[in-house]
Amino acid sequence: MAVTTVASGGAGVWGAIWQGVTRSTSGFLGLCIVLSVLLFAFVGPLLIDTDNPTDVTKIWGPITSEHWLGTNHEGKDTFVQLVLGGREPIWVGIVAAVITVAIAVVLGGIAGYVRGRIDHFLLQLTDITMTIPFIVLMLVVASFYRTTSPMVVAFIIGLVTWPYLMRSIRAQVLTLREREFVEAARIQDLGTARILFVEVLPNMAGYIFINFIIAITNAIYAVVGMYLLGLLPSTAANWGLMIQQAWDNNAFLVPAAVPFLLAPMAMIMLFQIGLVTMTRSLEQTLDPRLRDR
Repeated sequence: MAVTTVASGGAGVWGAIWQGVTRSTSGFLGLCIVLSVLLFAFVGPLLIDTDNPTDVTKIWGPITSEHWLGTNHEGKDTFVQLVLGGREPIWVGIVAAVITVAIAVVLGGIAGYVRGRIDHFLLQLTDITMTIPFIVLMLVVASFYRTTSPMVVAFIIGLVTWPYLMRSIRAQVLTLREREFVEAARIQDLGTARILFVEVLPNMAGYIFINFIIAITNAIYAVVGMYLLGLLPSTAANWGLMIQQAWDNNAFLVPAAVPFLLAPMAMIMLFQIGLVTMTRSLEQTLDPRLRDR
């Protein structure tokens, strides 16, 4: 992907992002889907009665006016669990993406601009990090810490997923460091830190933002997959935990249990579809090779 030069200042970056998501119907629809899911997950719990007691007389209850999506294997309202279950995976995805992008941008920028021994050391560090098996790492963490918090999960995901983006950032910086405006900054002796973080990296804002969205998608899949595999503790309502409980209790064999199985999957798919369509529209705007297509 080519690097796009954006206007200086936050207004230029956010203006380009807004233009990107509104330039096409699919991009704007993706933005609407993402905002709707975020409102559902973060504002929804404030608008409903979150008291969801166990009722053994309503196990796998059907859809009714009282229970919009029926009840689960414990007689709890499925819709209430769905509303309460979105905050954690989305929040973990966002925090993990922030950690991933922050590490990748800083280390990739330094490696690409400074070069030399620092570049060699950081490349070796990426090679070592890439060899860490994520599933095995989570098995070890889960075996020692049965009450692993969502923030610990986000931190681990961020620490093991940055190398791929770091190499891409480094390659982009290697190209930008030869541009005329960087040479002019060197002549003015503005300093390495200012040249890198004020002159070079802001020109990659669109590319970095797109990869931030992709990182959110990957992190959400990772955390939901870990819940499905039973690597994370069953402490609170969570879309991934709902899918695991549906599988463990053979919900796919009970017709009335279908909403409990499909509802969290549908929310995850909707959020991912929204992110992907929004990202594609952004990419077509921020990548000059695709802008006129």
